[in-house]
Amino acid sequence: MTMTWHASATRSASTVADSRHVILDTAFGSGAQFLASLARRSAGHLHYLAIAPSVPGASVLAALAAAAPGLAAQWPLDVPGLHRLHAPAERLTLDLLIGPAEAWLPEIVARIDEFIIAEPLGQVRALQRLAAPASTLRMRQPDEQALRCLRAAGFTVTGEPEAGWQHAAYTSRKPQPPCAPTPERRAVVIGAGVAGSAACERLAARGWQVTLIERHDAPAQEASGNRAGIFMPLLSKDDNIPTRLTRAAYLYAQRAWQNLGGLDPDAPGAEAGEGAIRGNRCGVLQLARDAEHALLQKEVVDTWRYPEQYVRWLDAQQASAMLGAPTPYGAWHFPEGGWATPASACRAMLQACGDKLQRIFHTEALHIERSGSEWNVLDAQGKLLATAPVVVLANGAGATALEPARELPLYTMRGQVTHLQEGSFPSLNLVVCREAYMTPPVDGIICVGATYDKSAARQLWQSSQDENLLRAEEILGNPHGAGAPLQGRVGFRTMAPDRLPLVGPLPDNANQARTERLRDLPRHPGLYALLGYASRGLIWAPLAAEILACQLEDEPLPIEATLAAALDPGRFLLKQRRKL
Repeated sequence: MTMTWHASATRSASTVADSRHVILDTAFGSGAQFLASLARRSAGHLHYLAIAPSVPGASVLAALAAAAPGLAAQWPLDVPGLHRLHAPAERLTLDLLIGPAEAWLPEIVARIDEFIIAEPLGQVRALQRLAAPASTLRMRQPDEQALRCLRAAGFTVTGEPEAGWQHAAYTSRKPQPPCAPTPERRAVVIGAGVAGSAACERLAARGWQVTLIERHDAPAQEASGNRAGIFMPLLSKDDNIPTRLTRAAYLYAQRAWQNLGGLDPDAPGAEAGEGAIRGNRCGVLQLARDAEHALLQKEVVDTWRYPEQYVRWLDAQQASAMLGAPTPYGAWHFPEGGWATPASACRAMLQACGDKLQRIFHTEALHIERSGSEWNVLDAQGKLLATAPVVVLANGAGATALEPARELPLYTMRGQVTHLQEGSFPSLNLVVCREAYMTPPVDGIICVGATYDKSAARQLWQSSQDENLLRAEEILGNPHGAGAPLQGRVGFRTMAPDRLPLVGPLPDNANQARTERLRDLPRHPGLYALLGYASRGLIWAPLAAEILACQLEDEPLPIEATLAAALDPGRFLLKQRRKL
């Protein structure tokens, strides 16, 4: 069969080279259909969504290594969820959706140009929601019931089967709007921490011109300014939304860092020039709090049967050996977790933007206003800083100083990290955490922290240092660092009441329309949020920026619909409106 390329009327691609052809394969199997699609592809970007019960193994990877080496180098661990793999040089994106097709179909957020249905599918009519105008479909050996469902869903069965495959074409029954003019790919991003830097990188990678406004003289001066940020998954027995989100973000961030050059513990510090991301996948040891927690840790690992490369459970003896100090309980060991310097991650992401990025630093955006189809961004004196059809608020708690975001339920928590000189405190070769975390030495400094304080005080507190050292003593079993000089850093985490970030279009609180669904909630046109990253901004930022870029480009989302809804900035307003 010759592949026919169709472009959705809603896509913002302006040239054939920019067009994106989206395929959904409901039974990836050996990857034969994917490899065949690669072989017959024409110009444009191929985006392939593949559903599989588990991450395909070595045989598929070997075949893929020859056909798409950029993807093979990023092959994910076999854990549940959606794994997005980018191969920009090959103009290729592969989404691996791990789990049953019947469970995934309601969770996919995409417009599909071509369906490949290789196994019997009960929810044939669910394809109608995903089908782009003039999409095509191939189904292997359909029975009469499947053909009737196809016709009911708007597909026209064409011709006779070829080699067991039945072809069909989709005709939408809804009137299609006229093709809108291609929007300008221009955006203003406010805030140059990990949230804003990731947004710049993801938009620039798609050809957007981005203006970045930052009130400090350099990126990563607020919550992203810590010497070492920790990256690790979150586990739970029920695999809840925070667990699923953090798993997706943790794995996506590591692939994103790999595409930017990887982590290097000897890379230049934040104050140096451009360079690789400073960090180390040295592993993270998360100690159990008590015997009950140790039992829960073991149950979680036994229940989900994660690969050991993702997490291992250690008993007390094994955990003590790894820690180098006695510990009475067990621990989770995340072999590929570790630490990274957020400022160096920001620097690498901004460097990747090249000439697509304009920086306006040492200038604070204090007012935004809509003028026609564009947003004007102004400083405190009313001076116009930038204009664009799209504005992305990535400035943490500072966003609530801007009128459209004033009612977002964001708050801050003070966090003090203690800095201890190497030699005055045990030097670990991995990150250790329980109620506090401790890092290996970074430039001769060991980081211990961080506190959670309801305060806006920026100065260092001796009481916070004492709290950090007490927690370290509880982990190591002996007091260390007593009498150390008061040294460290204070940062402020921006958080939402449900501890999840805000990712997506900003709701219009002034519009009093009552609604029961997120999709019907009034929004500010062209205004988006990347906010509320709490203490996980280092790993949340790359995935959140990819979600945002996909929303702007009408591309398939890199997460399931349930997670996207849980991150929607309108979720709080919707809850209020439902009470009216």
